Amino acid sequence: MRRLAGLLVVPLLLLSTAACGDDKGSDSNSTSMSNGLPAVTAGKKFGEKPTLAKGEGDPPKELKINVLSEGKGDKLKKGDQASVNYLGQLWAGDKPFDNSFDRGQPFDVNVGGGGVIEGWQKALDGQKVGSRLEVSIPPELGYGDQGQGDIPPKSTLVFVMDIVKAATIPTAAKGTNVAQEDADLPKVGTNTDGKAPSLEIPKKDAPAKLVSTYVIEGTGPAVKASDTLTVQYQGKVWKDGKEFDSSYARGGAPVSFPLAQVIQGWQKGLAGKKVGSRVLLVIPPAEGYGDQASEKIPAKSTLVFTVDILAAKA
Repeated sequence: MRRLAGLLVVPLLLLSTAACGDDKGSDSNSTSMSNGLPAVTAGKKFGEKPTLAKGEGDPPKELKINVLSEGKGDKLKKGDQASVNYLGQLWAGDKPFDNSFDRGQPFDVNVGGGGVIEGWQKALDGQKVGSRLEVSIPPELGYGDQGQGDIPPKSTLVFVMDIVKAATIPTAAKGTNVAQEDADLPKVGTNTDGKAPSLEIPKKDAPAKLVSTYVIEGTGPAVKASDTLTVQYQGKVWKDGKEFDSSYARGGAPVSFPLAQVIQGWQKGLAGKKVGSRVLLVIPPAEGYGDQASEKIPAKSTLVFTVDILAAKA
């Protein structure tokens, strides 16, 4: 998530079903290829760590999806959180650059949300829980001209993906509205329709210390510092009230991230808050981006966020 990157640090990764057309340049009759994509040479069953052959010929120019085995679960839809085991390899490579099988922990993806590359979002949408997919992702739906880590620029990526399970995530906070009586703090809307709440910043000096307060108090468990959170959020700069990031503006699906990998203002402000809540955060520069500017955020900015804590996972 580039808008919160620096605030949010997303793992090296990755997001309805696309038509599987003929792919010129791929030799589908080759023993190292299967239906136009590199063959799975070992670990062919759902749940087994696969190995992939090296891609031959020119890779598909469009997203290509092979359903290696179809599950019997519900179809994934926008707003679902899917747990996916995966192995990723370059089309032109013969060794994986990343996989979750070795870690023993599936990767959580919010369907229709941010946090993963667009190829993953498109590949998962509409697929059934329990399915194994093989997917090739062109550069424009992956890491594009910049690349990422061990992934060179303009790389076509190949993934085997096992959709282990899925859960429906609430669209908004749900709980008891808390009185907002401090005229020196921003006022936040209490709508629970899944749309961005209003956020009005007073024309006053920003607080010098971190503010973390309930707008809506949920009834879920308290967030732990080690949890991975699923949230809806928006962020504005106190000084001019301009929005610099919002999950609502990117299609309205929630996003997930480890709390330990965000700026201190989020870590301190959300730890201990209840799941299901809407929280107002006012973050001074020292616990945000400090003296360094970041994209739409000027240096030494006080930041204002509304955060709906929709789920937390240890």
